[in-house]
Amino acid sequence: MREGPRDECGVFGLYAPGHEVSRLSYFALYALQHRGQESAGIAAADRGGHIITRRELGLVNQVFSENDLRTLAGELAIGHVRYSTTGSNAWENSQPVQRSEGTNGSRREVALAHNGNLINAVELHDQLLARGVSFSSTSDSEIIAALIATHPAERIEDAIADVLPRLRGAFSIVVMTKDRVVAFRDPHGLRPLALGTLEPEPGERNGAVRYCVASESCAFDIIGAKLLREVEPGEVVTLGEDGLQSRMVAPGARRAFCVFEYIYFARPDSRMNGRALQVARGRMGEILWREAPVEADLVIAVPDSGNAAARGLAREAGLPQDDGFVKNRYVARTFIQPGQELRKHGLHLKFNPLPDVIAGKRLVVVDDSIVRGNTTRQIVQMLRDAGATEVHMRISAPPIIHPCHYGIDMSTREEMIAHGRSTAEIAAELDCDSLHYLSLAGVYEAVGAKRSTHCDACFTGEYPLRGSEEASGKYSLEDSDASPLPLVRA
Repeated sequence: MREGPRDECGVFGLYAPGHEVSRLSYFALYALQHRGQESAGIAAADRGGHIITRRELGLVNQVFSENDLRTLAGELAIGHVRYSTTGSNAWENSQPVQRSEGTNGSRREVALAHNGNLINAVELHDQLLARGVSFSSTSDSEIIAALIATHPAERIEDAIADVLPRLRGAFSIVVMTKDRVVAFRDPHGLRPLALGTLEPEPGERNGAVRYCVASESCAFDIIGAKLLREVEPGEVVTLGEDGLQSRMVAPGARRAFCVFEYIYFARPDSRMNGRALQVARGRMGEILWREAPVEADLVIAVPDSGNAAARGLAREAGLPQDDGFVKNRYVARTFIQPGQELRKHGLHLKFNPLPDVIAGKRLVVVDDSIVRGNTTRQIVQMLRDAGATEVHMRISAPPIIHPCHYGIDMSTREEMIAHGRSTAEIAAELDCDSLHYLSLAGVYEAVGAKRSTHCDACFTGEYPLRGSEEASGKYSLEDSDASPLPLVRA
């Protein structure tokens, strides 16, 4: 039902003897559910034992039972929630990926969870095929797992240190062996990865601070962990018996953190790069009003994505704010299609307008982004049908006019409503009385960050990695003789 951009996944990992690692992982993934709703998985191991993985299509609370969590007992675990953008949403492409490979006369068993997208996946895939490595999925995540599992280095950290510079694209990754969790991030820091601490359980013998990693700090809050810092771009961190160990493998690259995390993807209760996202999104609304004030009676948000910016805009404008829609929060959980009789009602499945609130009012309607425009067009029509006299759309992001090659589904350039159109033309297409997008300078002012350390290619077309546009489509195995299925991203 949501036509906006979609992130592809969330990752979590921890080493925590004395704790229920599978249960902690379950609730951490529950907190990260917004980053992917197609599949979920947890891999766990007793120190010195074998890795056991449970992964399945569905939401976190649909995939795991109490019996599953008891089966996944151990001292360390990693977890993953996923949304796919290309290829099928198949069980084989769910994560964590688990591989066991012979190396130096022994076997290396690893489980891996990945957020991001490689732009040189086909090249790496071909190299591994030439070495006789086989694959059971069509995911670039399994390519990374195979590179690490087949590496001849005795220590997993040394294998990762050699593999990491060979990966091109966006990746925040957690890898688990039988006795440690290793997390690492691409040299540009495109995708988020946070490091947290978990205090010993009361009465725990030889209790020590334990460490965990997650795509967002909200995963720490739910399990009682504390945010320590971000994993640095190009850094490899090991969580194990010796506590936390860090190794900088690829320093000095131009930082390019995804600015859209601040605007849309991350939960508002997360902190990224020292910034509280709820506060930053409220500032975006304030700046929106300063950039484009308008005569109006009421501010409403498109729930829930526009809530924080709408509050900020109303505060700055001195206008009242109210709920213009009731949102059905369970619609994403139904697999029953509405059928032709209900299809004409479109977005009413998800949003129901409140005529008693909006009738006769000049509305400022706040949302975080517009991609194709289909949802926004329906929202404007619903508001007019409910009696709104004017509808002024305010968007807390610049126009999206370029695709993302780093792990976010933003459609093709031709599908984007802002591609090749002026703001006035888009407003006419949406049938709203006025439209204003937050300026790029306004985004960075709200966040309190420098553009030079971020990626905003979806707005500007300025990709931080060379060859990103040329690689578009070439990181898919769809046309490869090696696989009948397309390569799907993390």
